Amino acid sequence: MSGSSSYYYVPEHSHWPIVTSVGLFLTLVGAINILHHNSQVGMVVFLLGALTMAFILFGWFGSVVKESRGGLYGSMMDRSFRWGMFWFIFSEVMFFCAFFGALFYARIYSVPWLGGEGHGFMTNQILWPDFQAAWPLFKNPDNALFHGPKHVIGAWGIPAINTLLLLTSACTLTWAHWALLRSKRTQVIFGLLLTVTLGVIFLGCQGYEYVLAHHHDGLTLGSGIYGSTFFMLTGFHGAHVTVGTIMLTTMLVRVLKGHFNESDHFGFEACAWYWHFVDVVWLFLFIFVYCI
Repeated sequence: MSGSSSYYYVPEHSHWPIVTSVGLFLTLVGAINILHHNSQVGMVVFLLGALTMAFILFGWFGSVVKESRGGLYGSMMDRSFRWGMFWFIFSEVMFFCAFFGALFYARIYSVPWLGGEGHGFMTNQILWPDFQAAWPLFKNPDNALFHGPKHVIGAWGIPAINTLLLLTSACTLTWAHWALLRSKRTQVIFGLLLTVTLGVIFLGCQGYEYVLAHHHDGLTLGSGIYGSTFFMLTGFHGAHVTVGTIMLTTMLVRVLKGHFNESDHFGFEACAWYWHFVDVVWLFLFIFVYCI
């Protein structure tokens, strides 16, 4: 981002916001139809909305890159981008806080109450006298309706490998950022390539973990509160890793095209913030979902 700091660039009218509204509308309508078992129509509408959103991201971000490369942005615009990214990551933190809150509420309050602790004594005696409060839940209060899993994923298998992968990716990305600040472009490329590769391997390992959980352990979204919180937290995080991998791949392509220098590289920096945020969230997941 180069240019004078004495002005704030205001772009011309854009069609992207209204197209984004259409894409979001189609995506949500499709998802609602899928949830209400109208899967054929819902899947078509959902995919149409998802493709629209992908087109929007490619086109809108491309416009921003062209404006930045054209020298239209100054220091005031740089400040706006930084604050925008900060609040975006903050909103993602709140998402995960809500999901972790659901996990902690279930573990600390709901399950013990159903087991008869505290004010839940009569609830347990009248409704679920055979229910034993334990975490993870292998036997739910109504196990005929929500059949509990046979086993759960151990922490020191694939999750430990994924933790090592993400921690290593944080190091390689930091190395790439350090190299960019010192105009060592070859090292930037190599560091980004390693980071993207580690992200892809992480996603592959998580996909394999899901297959094992579903087919061998009986762990699904329908296997009670443990299954729903497990897939909600790990799946939402996996979606963030996917987005982060796509972002870093885009940064790699831009570096190969000669974009960025030691002073103007906020696009790269914003992606690095996002990736480190994803790494930190995984540490909490590893501790509270897999270990404890």
